[in-house]
Formats: sequence, C-alpha cells, structure tokens
Amino acid sequence: STAEERERFRERIMANPRNYIAQPTLQLSCAPSFVEGYIEARHVDLRPFILQGQTTTIVPGGLTRVALRRGSLVVNSSQGGGSKDTWVLYD
Repeated sequence: STAEERERFRERIMANPRNYIAQPTLQLSCAPSFVEGYIEARHVDLRPFILQGQTTTIVPGGLTRVALRRGSLVVNSSQGGGSKDTWVLYD
C-alpha cells in the first residue's frame, strides 16, 4: 500500500474505531503441500479435533488450513486460503 492509502485508512479508523480490531500476526508453521502437481512449502495451521462425551478422544488428524500462495500468511478460506484434510498414519 502507498503512504496515501495508509493515511486514508487511518482516517477511517479514527472516524469510527469500533468498526475495527487489531491483532498481532501469528507465527505459522510451514509444511510440504501438494500444489499444482508439485510439492512446495506453504504456511499452515492445524485444527485438531477432540471429541468429548463420557470420555475424551483426540482424533488422529484434523483440518489443516493452508496459504495457497507462496509466502502468504492467509490461511482462512474467506480471505483466499484453503484447507486440506490431515491424516495421521500409525500401526
């Protein structure tokens, strides 16, 4: 973004701050991902699943949210990220 664009956005925030929220950038892991026929490193975060009832079970696997563009930190699907099933193989 340009300095002018940042200044316009700052003015929008100052005019109505309750419409905005800020949060720190999280450090994401990188993992090999199959992208367009090749394996490449992509930033990911893992959403594990835990089932709870009379007992608690940690499911072997989960949902991995992945940045689809090289170098991107965007993993949420509403902003252009993607998801992949994560499987844990064991004997």
